[in-house]
Amino acid sequence: MMQINVSQLLKEAIGSVRNYEISGIADITGDGSGSVVNGKVKLMRTNRSVLVKAALHTEVKVSCSRCLSLFSYPLGLNTEEEYFPVLDVSTGVSLMLPDGSDCFIINEYHIIDLTEMVRQYGLIGIPMKPLCREDCIGLKVEL
Repeated sequence: MMQINVSQLLKEAIGSVRNYEISGIADITGDGSGSVVNGKVKLMRTNRSVLVKAALHTEVKVSCSRCLSLFSYPLGLNTEEEYFPVLDVSTGVSLMLPDGSDCFIINEYHIIDLTEMVRQYGLIGIPMKPLCREDCIGLKVEL
């Protein structure tokens, strides 16, 4: 599950913390194949948001830059992002988001969805030239 309800955490004092073990599916590479994501998530209430710190593990299918074969590449994702509520949990009044619309949000049902954060950090974690193994000799050309 990549979604967490934070309505109770938003009602608590600044500095309140929740810890979760998560397991879910995320399409990191955009090819339609989901990657299983597992790990630990720590949520902390701040004065204006929920700070999400996560240590996650997954694998993605990538092509070797030398031999072009598809292989599983392990990814360790250490993330830290702020999620901003769109509604006040007590009054239901709409809240202003920080400047720029590219921030992560807590939706109107007080749910944090970690999927997009995992996708973004996963894409950054994939090397530009992945190798199936260090000694890969590349394409085999037969004459």
